[in-house]
Amino acid sequence: MNAPVNAAMNPSPSARSPLRSRTVFAAAHVVADPSAGTTPGGPAVLDWDATLAFRRHLWAHGLGVAEAMDTAQRGMGLDWAVAAELIRRSAAEARAVGGLLACGVGTDQLPAHGATLAEVRAAYEEQLAVVEDAGARPVLMASRQLAAAATGPDDYQELYGHLLRQTTRPVILHWLGPMFDPALAGYWGSDAYDAATKTLLQIVADHPDAVDGVKISLLDAGREVRLRRRLPRGVRCYTGDDFHYPELIAGDEHGFSHALLGIFDPLAQRAAEAVRRLDAAGPGGVAAFRAVLDPTVALARHLFQAPTRYYKTGIVLLAWLAGHQSHFTMVGGLQSARSPEHLRRAYELADGLGLFPDPERAARRMRTLLAAHGAEDA
Repeated sequence: MNAPVNAAMNPSPSARSPLRSRTVFAAAHVVADPSAGTTPGGPAVLDWDATLAFRRHLWAHGLGVAEAMDTAQRGMGLDWAVAAELIRRSAAEARAVGGLLACGVGTDQLPAHGATLAEVRAAYEEQLAVVEDAGARPVLMASRQLAAAATGPDDYQELYGHLLRQTTRPVILHWLGPMFDPALAGYWGSDAYDAATKTLLQIVADHPDAVDGVKISLLDAGREVRLRRRLPRGVRCYTGDDFHYPELIAGDEHGFSHALLGIFDPLAQRAAEAVRRLDAAGPGGVAAFRAVLDPTVALARHLFQAPTRYYKTGIVLLAWLAGHQSHFTMVGGLQSARSPEHLRRAYELADGLGLFPDPERAARRMRTLLAAHGAEDA
């Protein structure tokens, strides 16, 4: 078993210093209230103390928090009313600790089908106001309702242009591929990657001062690099590629990606240590960075294997095994979305990386979970 890079639960004071060479957000999961009498499809009920404590854990390592995003089960159990409260509470915590915070702006208060473009725009505006009032950096998330209502690239350019003309601070644009959400197929008005990229880049070019960056979650390193090289100067590329993040963050002679990643939820300690090695700026900085993060890719690829949208189950499992929460229960009952064998392998890979502050507790919890699923040899 490998030893942890540093103390995962109680980082040293130096670990709390901000990262310098890259802007790094961990998309954070939410902790359900296990005693709530909710059903799948009903309103989410959160354990607020545990949910906010986990955000403080991420900030303590020097990472930013990407709040109310896909990892927090937006559109998969976390409804807008609770997401709005989560944004407000996380923003208050961020102010208290000086933490970096970006928050998801979407349209999930609308019905899944039948919304008009005007209703989609109004939904975005409502959520954008909540995030801006909280003082957080907005992330304009890809919208299922917009994907269903738009008839082509012009609809995307008009709607995003309207939002970017009224935002009070630069936003992060979000391209989430259909592997994460099948309802987002054809986003930006085309199923063809080159055509979709052209539309996105045109939106950025029309409003460069309103765009902090673009988050790319396509699980295709080559496509991300090609898009990254075409962004205007001053507009960041945030990788959302949970398969190729070490190479994309390390970059090449033409540039690099910043990060907004769900896999950094369980890898906060490793991610912060890796970027600090880049911060040192020595000749071996990239090699030292890769030495920390490359061994984690097998775990990431396992958690995000198809159907990719269920990666949240493995993320919450690891949070439970690491002691960040007292149970393995998720909003919407999503703890049942992965097989016992998938969860067992996630535990083995994480344990091999030394991610658990108390390995005996993690092993005991994993045995209990497997036994509950009938794995008598657990």
